[in-house]
Order: sequence, then structure tokens, then C-alpha cells
Amino acid sequence: MAHQKSKSSLEEQIEENLRKVYQKTLEEEVPDRFLDLLEQLKEQDEQNDKS
Repeated sequence: MAHQKSKSSLEEQIEENLRKVYQKTLEEEVPDRFLDLLEQLKEQDEQNDKS
């Protein structure tokens, strides 16, 4: 069996802060410019399917 070293207080704080930052990023809204690009790609794909 592998011996797992317990995490230090500093490591736990780093882990917690990284999780918070990552979660905030996940909750951010997609910028309008990206939504517009996705819409343009969808329209192009639909046009290609018709031809």
C-alpha cells in the first residue's frame, strides 16, 4: 500500500482557494461575442447541410 502524507494547512488553503477560483470561472456567463460566433457557425452549418 502507498503511504499518503497528510496535507499541510498551507496545501489545504491552496486547494480550497483554487477550487473557489475554478468554481467562479464555471459560473461566469459566456461573453456575447462568443455567443454571436456560435450562432454564425450554426447558421453556416445549416447552410452547408442544405447544399
